[in-house]
Amino acid sequence: MKKLLIGIIILLMAVSPIYGASGFAITIGETTNDNQQWKNSVMNYFQSHSDRNASEATKKLITATEVNQVSKDITGRVYSSNQIYSCAMVDLSYNKGIKVVVDKSKVKIVTPKMYSNALKSSGIDKGYVVVTSPVQSSGEAALTGVLKSYEIAVGADIPQNVKKAATDELYTETQIVNQTGQNPDKIADLFEKVKNETQKQNLQDPAKIKVIVINIANNMNINLTNAQAQQIANAIANSQKVQGDVAGFKQQLNSLTGPVTQNQGILDQIMSYLQSIYNYIKDLITGQ
Repeated sequence: MKKLLIGIIILLMAVSPIYGASGFAITIGETTNDNQQWKNSVMNYFQSHSDRNASEATKKLITATEVNQVSKDITGRVYSSNQIYSCAMVDLSYNKGIKVVVDKSKVKIVTPKMYSNALKSSGIDKGYVVVTSPVQSSGEAALTGVLKSYEIAVGADIPQNVKKAATDELYTETQIVNQTGQNPDKIADLFEKVKNETQKQNLQDPAKIKVIVINIANNMNINLTNAQAQQIANAIANSQKVQGDVAGFKQQLNSLTGPVTQNQGILDQIMSYLQSIYNYIKDLITGQ
């Protein structure tokens, strides 16, 4: 009986964290999910861009409620349940930093560089990401699905304020693209350079960040109005202010994607962990 009890306790403790972090996740917009033809086309796209079996990924539905919870106060747009098309795949087995693939035939504004910027603001700098949609879309709402895919893959939540800051940054990028007519990736480069300099100087004050925005934009021959420079400064300041809240998620992400130590493989670490639990519980039961 004691051995059975120990076995059950160890099984429950061991399975829970492993199940919680799939490492390979797909999110499907609820509108797409309700249309089998669209769903099949999306899954086929994911499979064509992965060397893994996409059908084995952990899948999650993304609803309008989830999208609106993050974006409604930022974009001013409220989506209905028949407007959530975008889908995303995240694979943490990719170990060369972060790589984003966007279905350009469907996603017309947001580029891989823009998604990468938003993800890095969320503490994410690892993984393989694929974004698609069965119909044409701008791509801003897809960020909710991308972040949810990471949460499923990592087995941990991204704080809500971090999601909002990343969404605000991405939305501001698309607005600046639309307002200036500049190449989306050039605007994404502007944001990246400003963020790098802002982080280097450890700034959170929008007024000081705005000076950096104007200087870098001038060097890149990007003409911004005073209001546009302020928009960018505000968005990057918001991203800076939440960086202290991304540490926990980033640590969990690194634990799943980091290199294995020289003397101990992943399986050895798991077995060692289980053995320590077994010994601890055994000592409690036997009174040793």
